[in-house]
Amino acid sequence: MHLILVSIRRLLWPLAIGSSLLPALALAQDALALDAGNTAWMLTATALVLFMTVPGLSLFYAGLVRAKNMLSVLMQCFAITALMSLLWAIYGYSLATTPGPLQGFVGGLDKLFLLGIDRETLNGTIPESLYMTFQMTFAIITPALIVGAFAERMKFSAMLLFMALWLTLVYIPIWHWVWGGGWIANLGSIIGLTEEGGAALDFAGGTVVHINAGIAGLMAALVLGPRKGYPTVAMPPHNLGLTVTGASMLWVGWFGFNAGSQLAADQIAGMALTVTQLATAAAALTWMFAEWINHGKPSVLGIATGAVAGLVAITPASGTAGTMGAIAIGFAGSLMAFIASTKIKRKLGYDDALDVWGVHGVAGIVGAILTGVFAAPTLGGAGFAAGIDSMGAQVLIQFISVLATLIYGGLLSWLILLVVKAVIGLRVTEEQETMGLDLAQHDERGYIL
Repeated sequence: MHLILVSIRRLLWPLAIGSSLLPALALAQDALALDAGNTAWMLTATALVLFMTVPGLSLFYAGLVRAKNMLSVLMQCFAITALMSLLWAIYGYSLATTPGPLQGFVGGLDKLFLLGIDRETLNGTIPESLYMTFQMTFAIITPALIVGAFAERMKFSAMLLFMALWLTLVYIPIWHWVWGGGWIANLGSIIGLTEEGGAALDFAGGTVVHINAGIAGLMAALVLGPRKGYPTVAMPPHNLGLTVTGASMLWVGWFGFNAGSQLAADQIAGMALTVTQLATAAAALTWMFAEWINHGKPSVLGIATGAVAGLVAITPASGTAGTMGAIAIGFAGSLMAFIASTKIKRKLGYDDALDVWGVHGVAGIVGAILTGVFAAPTLGGAGFAAGIDSMGAQVLIQFISVLATLIYGGLLSWLILLVVKAVIGLRVTEEQETMGLDLAQHDERGYIL
């Protein structure tokens, strides 16, 4: 019986990372005992994902801004880490994961203040406290990604208020849609492709994390407007050594992000790690050669950014794509992100300071759509969602989930920004922007004069 339950879990879990999408899966989870190996791996994975934000993303962004704004982005990422941790524990985890009266849209309050979670409570074969903290690290890095879009011009107080509202009104509902038994987890049946189920495949956060953060970043860049002097004044990164160090930390930490999303130390986690490495390698080289061809020389910034684009693109497909599919996803995601960040942005004139939309939004969209393609067993994939029997049907489901994330995330992010602007103001003054946010907002310098 134990072997049967384990087999059921391994077949179904990639469709809903530890969620209760199916009653049979929930019963199987309840019957399982604590697994020391899985728990050890998830302790490691959780630390790796936190490592992605502090210090990984923090250093990646800190090197990309001008020297007078370095401390400001470090401070923003650090403060977000603390704030999101508390909000996730107080109400975020409950609203994301538990059943509620608005089950299709958002969860309930059964685990408000982590009620009912103690040392003995399990989620599958790991402690529920560990699962909660693992998902907390996702709730930390997703809003932290948005920082890059409005870098060098948003008030610190406005950033804190925006992030708290965004987590509550945008991130938590979309998490529930995809992973908590919400409507995207049952999209195939909703649109009539299957009698029940038919989830959008998002193993580790293509829609929930990257497209969600990308569209929010784009809205922030548009609402705040460009930095003073943009685009005529050159604003080069002040320390690419920090940026490459941060990108390297992101690459290493991402194994916890993707392979950890299996919630077990098993074959699926092993393949998730492998395809993450291959997609990232392909993406780094794709951006490097694209830049080499277009500008005559390959750059350190380019290869590092390409690697991040590949990490983003493979995230939703990391539990279902095969090795060659991963290389294709890395190539496509990086190439489209390169075009969006270097050509389309310049043509349209918006100031997404550190290319959050171009890298996370665009590569996330490419990865989410291609997840439906490379899940096909004929292309080395692990198969489509339960009830879906064709590539076309799965791609349609993927497309709808992407569109829903863009529309809901974009509209709500825009409205939240307008509310914050009306209540406390969004942007620093021109004098403060010229001075730099390190001094203007924190009365500190991150460099020696």
